[in-house]
Amino acid sequence: MSNWKKDHLGASSSEPLPVVIIGNGPSGICLSYLLSGYTPYVKPDTVHPHPLLQRKLSEAPGVSIMDQDLDYLSEGLEGRSQSPVALLFDALLRPDTDFGGNMESVLTWKHQKERALPHLVLGRNLPGGAWHSIEGSMVTLSQGQWMGLPDLQVKDWMCRKRRGLRNSRATAGDIAHYYRDYVIKKGLSPNFVSRAVVTAVDWGMPEPSGPGTPDPSPLFRVSGFVTAEDQSQQPFSLCARNVVLATGTSDSPARLGIPGEALPFVHHDLSALEAATRAGKVTPSSDPVLIIGAGLSAADAVLYARHYGIPVTHAFRRPVDDPGLVFNQLPKMLYPEYHKVHQMMREQSVLSPSPYEGYRSLPEHQLLRVKEDRQAVFRDPQGLQKVFGVSLVLVLIGSHPDLSILPGAGAGLTVDPDQPLSAKRNPIDVDPFTYQSIHQEGLYAMGPLAGDNFVRFVQGGALAVASSLLSKEGRKPP
Repeated sequence: MSNWKKDHLGASSSEPLPVVIIGNGPSGICLSYLLSGYTPYVKPDTVHPHPLLQRKLSEAPGVSIMDQDLDYLSEGLEGRSQSPVALLFDALLRPDTDFGGNMESVLTWKHQKERALPHLVLGRNLPGGAWHSIEGSMVTLSQGQWMGLPDLQVKDWMCRKRRGLRNSRATAGDIAHYYRDYVIKKGLSPNFVSRAVVTAVDWGMPEPSGPGTPDPSPLFRVSGFVTAEDQSQQPFSLCARNVVLATGTSDSPARLGIPGEALPFVHHDLSALEAATRAGKVTPSSDPVLIIGAGLSAADAVLYARHYGIPVTHAFRRPVDDPGLVFNQLPKMLYPEYHKVHQMMREQSVLSPSPYEGYRSLPEHQLLRVKEDRQAVFRDPQGLQKVFGVSLVLVLIGSHPDLSILPGAGAGLTVDPDQPLSAKRNPIDVDPFTYQSIHQEGLYAMGPLAGDNFVRFVQGGALAVASSLLSKEGRKPP
């Protein structure tokens, strides 16, 4: 660990850092890249296929994108994100990808060390965040090229690793390795602290100022601990002028709130099934594993269990043909394995025998309780109760961001302060061109916390945050 990092991670360090980033997934990595002096410029003589954007880019030749008006540049862009800066950065990195093209990025990157802003990135896992917690053979939902970060395409990295894309998609293991490798290759490692758990973020302590100076901005205190190689926990307490929340949404799995949900054989993540399979606690001769949910995590669990021949009972509350189900929104050619699960959900119900041995679906069934003797009690669509024996229960119905580290668990920071935080329905309320909290100066949120739920689009948030921080901290080019 570098000396300056040790100094700042000291339990009583008081010298404020310009920026602390909480979360070391794709959002945090991309932001660290931009804060480390890597600066995007439009390539000379390049022509962007979007005429309006091309005209605007030509108005400021030789000026970094981070020094331009992001509001002006992004005006008029349309796409698969609600964030204007996410659409802008994506259009610059992948100019015609939504039209099936493979035009190279119009950006070139210059490493300008004088623009670098000191920062620390704190993460529970290795760089890559939650990607290291996903079963490695699972295939990504997004195309592999959309999982990449600036100036290192996934396909180029995989070529060097002698790996290949499957249906233009990559495995979760490859992507986790790519993110970890990206941090090393781009020289970002000195900014990253792995196995760091943040326990509290407080603010309100103003930075000392002399007479006649403007009112000081609030300072943040970030507290937590780092788990050392000998498993000892070393506390830290950081002082920062700005804090960026980039923690994603996987911290707090959603729960059903039913009797028996706390029993030791009821779990809320796929890794529990992996561990039980490795330990021989569930086998092809066991009672079925009960999987609750109709999203991609539940589908991944079905695929994993089927791969090992483990019998499955798969229950979900919606009808199979509900247009809101994610399976009804995915192209069959790109996602054959998920459409296979959807086909099984439709054809192998409790009422209709079909050829999928070892799999049974329970559409429109509500789990009422789980009993200690491993019996699961359901209510069917007609209101009747049914009981099934199970070996293991996986409740995979989504997850919620956990902001218990903030005062009041972040209450009051969302778009609708009266409703709970939700990445899809009620994200943190941020300025769309800086991603700074509307309610708290110096606090930023990016990625799913700000409503950007795909790696492809979280990078626009990183551009917005970096542009704001570099402007605020006076790191303009000389």
